[in-house]
Amino acid sequence: MAMKEFTRKPLSGYLALVLAFLLLGLGIWLLATGVREDELATVLGAVAAFLAFALSLPGFFVVNPNQASVLVLFGAYVGSVKENGFWWVNPFTVKRKLSLRARNQEGERLKVNDLVGNPIEIAAVVVWRVADTYSSLFEVENFENFVAVQSDSALRHLAKAYPYDEPEGGTISLRGSTDEVSDALRQELQERLSRAGVIVDEARLSHLAYAPEIANAMLQRQQAEAIIAARKRIVEGAVSMVEMALDQLGAKRLVQLDEERKAQMVSNLLVVLTSERVTPVINAGTLYS
Repeated sequence: MAMKEFTRKPLSGYLALVLAFLLLGLGIWLLATGVREDELATVLGAVAAFLAFALSLPGFFVVNPNQASVLVLFGAYVGSVKENGFWWVNPFTVKRKLSLRARNQEGERLKVNDLVGNPIEIAAVVVWRVADTYSSLFEVENFENFVAVQSDSALRHLAKAYPYDEPEGGTISLRGSTDEVSDALRQELQERLSRAGVIVDEARLSHLAYAPEIANAMLQRQQAEAIIAARKRIVEGAVSMVEMALDQLGAKRLVQLDEERKAQMVSNLLVVLTSERVTPVINAGTLYS
């Protein structure tokens, strides 16, 4: 069965300190008595008290707020102390301090291909913290390096799962769906880093751009797509306005238009509404010969 983290509350350091000084005082008294009365056994007792006092000193340690101390005795994990304060444990216990504070992991810019094969540059910032001290220290070799490597790997996988941009807005894209993409990155990182006892609080893209070799071409494509989308909206609006004009003219019976005149009017209105520059022409003649 895999071992898990468990917390323990050791002996108060203040109480242990009082006991240690009592032991020191006892040693001084025994030494003075043994020397005065010339008793070897009393002197040896004083030496034992001094040795016990000296051996007790390494057992004292301090746990600061948002910090933990992992205890290992002769190669065996004996618990973690997360409650801040002044404590004392077996002097032979190895105490490994570990910060529980939130940390920022700002990755380097990675050059990868998106879902459709476009080379892009991408980077992310990950906010994480240690939750399971046993897993962080004993399940992986170096948990900080583990977080860095897995963050880069997850970011590469994420970039290949989505397109950089989606002009129509129908699917999730790296540029247009930042919240969805960030949530997907955080979930994948949490799955990867749970083995190291790490909790991912937040993961967000800090840099996203096309690779330099295609940046100009993709910018021109974006501009062309924007122009096409704008023209499409203009045409839709113009058709709606022409339809409204014909309906109102017919309803108010201002003019009687046959099909040919309607076609000519529609053509003229569309030219006026969709053209950036229009030169007005007054037609004083007739359409019929």
